[in-house]
Amino acid sequence: MADDPSWHDAGMSRIAAVAPALPPYAYAQEEITAVLAPLVAPDAGSPRRAVLERVHANTGVSTRHLAVPLERYRDLTTFGQTNDLFISVGLDLAEQAVRDALKLAGLVPEDVDHILFTSVTGISAPSLDALLVARLGMRPDVRRVPVFGLGCVAGAAGIARVHDYLAGHPDDVAVLLSVELCSLTLQHGDDSMANLVSSGLFGDGAAAVVMLGDDRAARTGAVGPDVVDSASRLYPDTDGLLGWDVGGSGFRIVLSASLSDVVERNLGDDVAALLDGHGLTTADVGTWVAHTGGPRVLEACARTLGVGREDLELSWRSLDRVGNLSSSSVLHVLADTLDAGTTAPGGLGVLFAMGPGICAELVLLRWPEG
Repeated sequence: MADDPSWHDAGMSRIAAVAPALPPYAYAQEEITAVLAPLVAPDAGSPRRAVLERVHANTGVSTRHLAVPLERYRDLTTFGQTNDLFISVGLDLAEQAVRDALKLAGLVPEDVDHILFTSVTGISAPSLDALLVARLGMRPDVRRVPVFGLGCVAGAAGIARVHDYLAGHPDDVAVLLSVELCSLTLQHGDDSMANLVSSGLFGDGAAAVVMLGDDRAARTGAVGPDVVDSASRLYPDTDGLLGWDVGGSGFRIVLSASLSDVVERNLGDDVAALLDGHGLTTADVGTWVAHTGGPRVLEACARTLGVGREDLELSWRSLDRVGNLSSSSVLHVLADTLDAGTTAPGGLGVLFAMGPGICAELVLLRWPEG
């Protein structure tokens, strides 16, 4: 660790609370496979149906929460239908997540000065954050930034961008809100490998993070890790590996098997560079908060960082319990990390996620002393 402990004193923000939210409809992976298989690969005797069943069984997912009851997916065949559900269900989850996070932080909606909203599984204008203002009773002068397109990386990027805002507004309260209803992007009759994988990996959920500027945190005595620094990386010649093809049926997943290779080649060096800027190495990091990209991605993360599976255990557990929630995933893992309470005062953590680009966002965290 850096010889001078004052390295962490300037330009920080504090994470005061994290609240995950899940829809009430939870199903075992086997139940989901049984219903979705005929929708994705209609020929029961085809090799693609067998591949789907094998892929679903090997995603590392035991249960997932869905936006609507499982039987309704048979009749969701248009983008208009699914996007209407994204708005109605997403708004309910957004309200739950933000209310819970503010309550945990000892704050009320009128305290919020800035809200950053992210999603990549539906669209709305006004955006969900705008619709949420009146529903929650936030001030009409709240600053809002809705973001679309970052995908899975947006949970980490959102923390980093809110931190950037709070560096210039040290007395403010900010909320990062993520809503992802991945199941609503299911493509009927698409037996591509990308759709087979995504139909077995992604779940639905939301999360809200309350963050405070330096002065506000000091005045309120809020507990939680400080955001010390962040880094963004965009890897060249990878733009066709992850994302959406948008057409008449809505969002069709683009998901390459080589994503894990990109992660393994780059993530370790990028984390090392972020840490080196503070006189640190991976040996100084006691807490890893990793996006639940899937088994191959998590295994690649462990190899490139030189850590064991146990160091990413909360991410593996989250993947098993709810699947990959896109931008909400890393925030659910962060909530589990804070609930576990195993990071000692003064301990360091790195939160990270990857998304379309291919890109990565890294956030250096430090738990305050006493």
